[in-house]
Amino acid sequence: MLLLLALVALLVLPSPADGIAFGVLLVLGFGELMFWWRTVRHHKVQTGAEAMIGAEAKVLAECRPDGEVWLDGARWRASCPEGADVGDLVTVVERKDLLLIVGRSRAG
Repeated sequence: MLLLLALVALLVLPSPADGIAFGVLLVLGFGELMFWWRTVRHHKVQTGAEAMIGAEAKVLAECRPDGEVWLDGARWRASCPEGADVGDLVTVVERKDLLLIVGRSRAG
């Protein structure tokens, strides 16, 4: 954002204020980039199946052992070896293709 502001200052402000503002905003902009780079570089992005493991789902169709659950706005086929009733909260333990293996949630 500050880098864009530096370009605007260069075009809008009269000389020599444009050069001073451009230089200051350029330095601040690179400082901001370094700050955010150092902040987020150790955060590992989780997508796909890895993000599902450990998530809680709500049982839509009785799982004894096969049924359906609602997870992140989608209906999934699920298998719960322990059994779960409609409305129970379950935790995703594993995923096999499009089948979620779930277990009873500690909260539910």
